[in-house]
Amino acid sequence: MMMEETLDDCAKSFTAIYIFSIATAFQFCDKLLAQKKRKASMSQKDLQLRIEIKRLLKEAAALSQPSTFAQAAKLRRTAAAKEKELAKSQESLNKDMKTSFGSYERILMISKIVVYTLLSMWHWSVPVASISKELVQPFGWFLSWTARGSFSDKVMIGIVPWLILSNKVGRYFVKKVFKMA
Repeated sequence: MMMEETLDDCAKSFTAIYIFSIATAFQFCDKLLAQKKRKASMSQKDLQLRIEIKRLLKEAAALSQPSTFAQAAKLRRTAAAKEKELAKSQESLNKDMKTSFGSYERILMISKIVVYTLLSMWHWSVPVASISKELVQPFGWFLSWTARGSFSDKVMIGIVPWLILSNKVGRYFVKKVFKMA
């Protein structure tokens, strides 16, 4: 009897770990896609235009004397023209990115929905993990949602709360990993 309970707890631990791993992998793919999208949104030409605009505005700000007003106004108009050119470039780049990255984002979202639905159906009434009641005192009823069976000193964690928790912790973990890199 005791050996059977130990094996059951071990299986629940592995279930919780692989569900957490799946959620973290989805968060990693999401962050990687967002990072690639951000890198693709800045072309070398756009960066040069931004530098040029900043330089022109800085020069115009330095020319604050009444005798140099016309020269400063000319620099501001040139900067405004370059800002319009940058806006057009960004708009066309955003359209291109939406078509190229949009399909990947859709595939990732559909994959998440399918995998999370399958996991939920597979583990609906089976507890994913168990934890001591003292650790989750005010939230035990929420964590045990969809999980049947309980022990006097343990709270059984259901699939839906575990998926929510895994997504939040996975997102935090991936954010910290990307900041370190």
